[in-house]
Amino acid sequence: MKDLTPRKEELDPIEIASRDEIAALQLVRLKWSLKHAYDNVPHYRRSFDVAGVHPYDLKELSDLSRFPFTTKQDLRDNYPFGMFAVPREKVVRVHASSGTTGKPTVVGYTRNDIEVWAECVARSMRAAGTRPGDVVHVAYGYGLFTGGLGAHYGAERLGCTVVPVSGGMTTRQVTLIEDFKATTIMVTPSYMLSILDEYRAQGLDPRESPLQVGIFGAEPWTNAMRAEIEEAFDMHAVDIYGLSEVMGPGVANECVETKDGLHIWEDHFYPEIIDPETGLPVADGERGELVFTSLTKEAFPIVRYRTRDLTRLLPGTARSMRRMEKITGRCDDMMILRGVNVFPTQIEEQILKIPALSPHFQIELLREGRMDEMVVHVEAARDSAGAEARESSAAMLVARIKEVVGVSVRCHVTEPEQVARSQGKAVRIVDNRPKG
Repeated sequence: MKDLTPRKEELDPIEIASRDEIAALQLVRLKWSLKHAYDNVPHYRRSFDVAGVHPYDLKELSDLSRFPFTTKQDLRDNYPFGMFAVPREKVVRVHASSGTTGKPTVVGYTRNDIEVWAECVARSMRAAGTRPGDVVHVAYGYGLFTGGLGAHYGAERLGCTVVPVSGGMTTRQVTLIEDFKATTIMVTPSYMLSILDEYRAQGLDPRESPLQVGIFGAEPWTNAMRAEIEEAFDMHAVDIYGLSEVMGPGVANECVETKDGLHIWEDHFYPEIIDPETGLPVADGERGELVFTSLTKEAFPIVRYRTRDLTRLLPGTARSMRRMEKITGRCDDMMILRGVNVFPTQIEEQILKIPALSPHFQIELLREGRMDEMVVHVEAARDSAGAEARESSAAMLVARIKEVVGVSVRCHVTEPEQVARSQGKAVRIVDNRPKG
């Protein structure tokens, strides 16, 4: 793989500033953001008042722990525009979640918010190894989902040529990557595996593709999947993080020269890690739930938003700003099977260690009698699709999950192309347990 480490002079000065300089900037911006939210969003005025705190109570960064959390339910309760801090006429764009589990969460952006977002994504892409003039193939979904347009504006800001493909039509994805000579692809990691399958189905060698950088986000993925994609395509696979409630993609990104966790752009987003049960802050280095407060957002300031993502904060390496470890799962993705906490990424790690299995899988939860059961549905690799080979690899996976994760599961190894493919976020868990 090509060395794509950016030169020092290419970086924004704040990326390599001292921790004291970063903290001083954060304190100034945090004071502004809390006051902006309190003065302009009735929800924040009420919640601050109930908690007995005022923006002026923030004297140092640690004082933020005195302020109340914001949750997804708060956003739904204020649907559609109740969380906006500027008149609706000042909002130049609106994004929203799918609303599959209730009312959508709606977020808005002023013109300046869009500019800041584009700058953060451009910074993320530069950290990943993309450079001005590169051809960027955007296969994130466009529309109300923030992925496609967030990546698009960031790539344009960096000075790249953007191919706005969106998701789906995998055959065409491969054709356009090859014909337009894309050097960077931005897509969910699970859909990248579908693109890899299509390369092989067309008899093309993915290592001969023009791709040099893959920027993958929108779902948890493992270092084992990184290794598989990098080996298959001979390219760098780098993690990007974001969520619409905080901004969209570009809140944090891995640096191509280290790939050791995602540097948070702390000049715009203040991170905390809390114990998800007690809500109390934990020290840097301890695992817990990630919480964000925006420092510069105008239309949609967010105060101590509980992301439900599980990770930990670590010191900076390639940049001065702190890193977050790759997301290990979500509070609400965690499955408890006979008293053991299980995340889909743990199952994925074991699947990827068995060459006879493909990385396409789903976890089905069932209840037989009083006990919950887990069935892992996973495809056989094309050269291991015979009945005897599938039976052997199923037994191997069951044993590995029992040994490493500590739970007993059933495993159904299917023939290739039998597990549902994803064109966006992978649906890893199918819960067929009785309701109620």
